[in-house]
Amino acid sequence: MGPFVEALAYASRKEPLCLGKPSEAFFASAVAELGVSSESVVVVGDDLESDVLGAMDQGLKGVLVRTGKFSQCLLNESDRKPDAVIDSIADLSDLLN
Repeated sequence: MGPFVEALAYASRKEPLCLGKPSEAFFASAVAELGVSSESVVVVGDDLESDVLGAMDQGLKGVLVRTGKFSQCLLNESDRKPDAVIDSIADLSDLLN
């Protein structure tokens, strides 16, 4: 944990709950907020590990988009593959139809 989180934990005598990708709690919270089943959720992201594979680890569909942090090298080297890879978020509607 970062030094600020450690300091707050020490001062409050509470154990922090850290949420963020790819934690199970992060994705479970998002699905709960949507109020839908996990099977109906598609996570679209440009980070293979945190966004896409993190979502897939929680039973969600994962779509990798080739923008931003996308790395073809990481995709090629990964032993796990996303449910789909698209060039642009604009391609998402075609994929979902």
